[in-house]
Amino acid sequence: MALRVAIIGRPNVGKSTLFNRLAGRKLALVDDQPGVTRDRREYEVQFGDLDIVLIDTAGLEDASDGSLQARMRAGTERAIELADVSLFLVDARAGITGQDEELAQMLRQRGRPVVLVANKTEGRGEEGAYEAYSLGLGDPVPISAEHGEGMSDLYQALVPHAAAADQTEEEKDGELDWDDPLKPLRVAIVGRPNSGKSTLVNKILDEDRLLTGPEAGITRDTISVEWQWDDADRVWPVKLFDTAGLRKRARVQDRLEKMSVFDTIRAIRFAEVVAVMMDSTIPFEKQDLQIADLAIREGRAIVLVANKWDLIEDKDAAAREIREQAARLLPQAPGVPIIFLSAKTGRHVDKLMPAITSVYRDWNAKVKTSDLNVWLADATQRHPPPAVAGRRIKLRYITQVNTRPPTFMAHCQRADELPDSYKRYLINGVRDAFEIRAVPIRLMLRKGENPYEGKKKRQ
Repeated sequence: MALRVAIIGRPNVGKSTLFNRLAGRKLALVDDQPGVTRDRREYEVQFGDLDIVLIDTAGLEDASDGSLQARMRAGTERAIELADVSLFLVDARAGITGQDEELAQMLRQRGRPVVLVANKTEGRGEEGAYEAYSLGLGDPVPISAEHGEGMSDLYQALVPHAAAADQTEEEKDGELDWDDPLKPLRVAIVGRPNSGKSTLVNKILDEDRLLTGPEAGITRDTISVEWQWDDADRVWPVKLFDTAGLRKRARVQDRLEKMSVFDTIRAIRFAEVVAVMMDSTIPFEKQDLQIADLAIREGRAIVLVANKWDLIEDKDAAAREIREQAARLLPQAPGVPIIFLSAKTGRHVDKLMPAITSVYRDWNAKVKTSDLNVWLADATQRHPPPAVAGRRIKLRYITQVNTRPPTFMAHCQRADELPDSYKRYLINGVRDAFEIRAVPIRLMLRKGENPYEGKKKRQ
């Protein structure tokens, strides 16, 4: 069993920097301004020979009840309870503050294992680490998260806490088949700000896992949450990615928001299914269509989620209009499933995962070569390829060369001259014949070799 390690401390002491250092990747957003991290983020890492689940948390600070800071503090306190050990970070350069002393008192009262870490000790900062002895939490471990100094000392401090944990080596996702029951299904929840993404994830998990509220743009980092969904025939391990809201590019000016946008785009590329959240009261805004188009161009399967359905009075008429708009505005994803739900009340949330697993199966669809060529002969007979410059283009053979998404290769003469309209005809024909809906289909053309090319003409 992996050791769960929570990184806690007051704002701007370097928690996310240490998280990125231990993860070996820039996963958490880092900036000079305090309060960048809001939700807790979890990530599995290998630290030496230790299997660790890192938990990055929001900075602990005093706040009034009901405020955003108070909700952030509650999430951090929950992380402390879930962790096997907490890394309590203090800023060795700034010295021990009254807020550090309050947090140390809180940790002592909870009785949870704590490792005191003095960060920013590069240069002359190590002298400030001695002041941390006054907190009464044992010997501080001097490190520099930004420069990677002191990591071996931190490892030695964690070894005693990991002794009781069972160390088991988990299989990598990439080594498992797509339908392997051990492989998690990666689902990214994306959409405009304040469309209800975090509320939906909380409702799915049936807990207040992510920060929510009326304020737009609460989520900044892409937060992954592991979960299991019980289907009729199997249990699906799922990894949900809650992402920051995507606004129009012209409105994104702040450096931190630009980092959040890049993090969301990375989540789309990493996911297998993308759930595009829309506001039912104003569906298919330009930004909604751009998000859906981005996911399709990245080769992801998509599901449209019309949220805030509880605010719609004439639901039948609204559903007809939204389906009609989807067919007209998203022709590149014909038959895309649309789930009408209310993340706030939980109505129809149970319909989301069946739609996601359905498009996921289509995304992994495999078609026999013999069936493909029977279909191709019939399709070209009913609608032959057009003649270009007075010469007919012949399609001779088609086969599937990849999945995720389904990718096909057709062999034909003069492949570069086949019109795009006929390519779309072939792609739509594959969709209809083999019932592959709502996922991008890629068709590549391979030029057939001319057996007489390069030979001299006989006299």
